[in-house]
Amino acid sequence: MNTTDRLRMKMNMASISEKMIAVNVIVFIAFFLIRAIGFLFNWNADSLLTWFVFSQDPADLLFKPWSIITYAFFHDGIWHLFFNMLVLYFSGRLFLTYFSPKRFLNYYFLGVIFGALFYMLSYNLFPVFQNMASSFLLGASAGVTAILIGIASYIPNMSVRLMLIGNVKLWWIAVFFVVMDIVMIPTGNAGGHIAHLGGAFLGFIYSRQLTKGNDIGQWFESIIDWFASLFKPKEKKARMKTVYRSGKQTTQKSTKSTATRSRAKMNKTEKQQKIDEILDKISKSGYDSLNKSEKDFLFQAGKED
Repeated sequence: MNTTDRLRMKMNMASISEKMIAVNVIVFIAFFLIRAIGFLFNWNADSLLTWFVFSQDPADLLFKPWSIITYAFFHDGIWHLFFNMLVLYFSGRLFLTYFSPKRFLNYYFLGVIFGALFYMLSYNLFPVFQNMASSFLLGASAGVTAILIGIASYIPNMSVRLMLIGNVKLWWIAVFFVVMDIVMIPTGNAGGHIAHLGGAFLGFIYSRQLTKGNDIGQWFESIIDWFASLFKPKEKKARMKTVYRSGKQTTQKSTKSTATRSRAKMNKTEKQQKIDEILDKISKSGYDSLNKSEKDFLFQAGKED
């Protein structure tokens, strides 16, 4: 198993929530490296950030429609990122016990979108924001809140054990987060707390509809599937090859050598094909879905290479 296969295996073994955490961390590090370079060359890197964060001005949304998604991948500081990813890790693990990775993406990104819309509507409707200067929204909090409130609304009476507190029902945790966001609106970062409430609203409505048999995020899942299909390599048709037989007969030794090389090449191809099949199975159903023989085969392949 080469390095590419090892990296592919590790990525496939990671859950969708862990992959989302990795993406957020990578974007955070990349932007702060850009910011450090900008500081050294006396260039304001925040001018680049304005292309990706979400503005309360509806005109900006028309000019930068991607910002309703991209703002969620940028964070204001290490603690902002840490707290969001910590909540996403624990709530994501519980969420994926009951839902598929695709539904995780539905909740997460629809929560991000609803958080942005709540933020924009609030800043354009409530009088308290009318005289405020332009502001921008960034951070994954709305998507994270959608995951947390979504699973808490789906299994509200399930108990989880919290350090120093003991067993707590999920709906208690959900109520605590929502109430805290409402209480914190006048104290600062009003836009951020309103965006959290937008994500919470989406998570709650989505789960309540699922209990009635309605998947309100199916349309978004179809969009994600279509977008993902654009990056899948198209299968190439096998070309026909004409082979001309030589007039000279090959020796028996040469024939055996050729046959041995062909078998070795075939065995290597079959081995790689089996590795790919196992990795695809991990990608779809997780590492735990492998049986013992498949796990042993993957382990042995890693040792041999």
